[in-house]
Amino acid sequence: MQFGLAIRGNLRAHMRAEKLALATAMTGAVDETVAFAKERLRNQTTGAGLGSRLAKSWRSYRFPRGAVSMGAAGNVFSKADRIVAAFSKGAGEAIRSGNGFYLAIPTEAAPKRGDNRKRISPSNFPEWKLGPLRFVPLPRGRGMLVVDNQRASISRKTGQVRGFRPASKRARETGVGLTTVIMFFLVPQVRLKRAFNVESVQRSGDEFLLRALERRFKLIDDGAP
Repeated sequence: MQFGLAIRGNLRAHMRAEKLALATAMTGAVDETVAFAKERLRNQTTGAGLGSRLAKSWRSYRFPRGAVSMGAAGNVFSKADRIVAAFSKGAGEAIRSGNGFYLAIPTEAAPKRGDNRKRISPSNFPEWKLGPLRFVPLPRGRGMLVVDNQRASISRKTGQVRGFRPASKRARETGVGLTTVIMFFLVPQVRLKRAFNVESVQRSGDEFLLRALERRFKLIDDGAP
């Protein structure tokens, strides 16, 4: 008795189709995982109160671009890598002044922008408009910068203080309604709270990728298009 074995159809075409299906599944799973990880990190950023601008600094890409591959890989990164690195380390990470003196932390009473339209600091504070900054020492090596001879601007509708402005010459002569406003707190250093847990997102991403692969490979086994 003799037996014969024959393969019907085009074996090479079948293998190419299977390889393409597997590569498409792998690439799709990587795309899903990259999007998942980026969204998690953006949510952590906004949840920590660091604003949408920093959250949007999280970007991603998948390699190879514009093609499917069994070796597909993704990368999630931040364009503000130095800020992210500082907030990722968390407790114990100290930030000090670059010139060896104080870090100046503006208060709500300080203008948002300085004379050069950049973020307010003692170096670009508009003293010509609001008055000179005066240093006031505080315990434990701290201090503050204040501006004297200010008057509160009060809303007629709510009665709340809307801000401060320099007192008029007459007000300064009489001393009525004058106040000193704190513009900056001066500290030797600040310690950041941990805002990002990149390791947990990485672990979640690994699990997400396995589930996505399992789901997509199952569709291939079931013959789904």
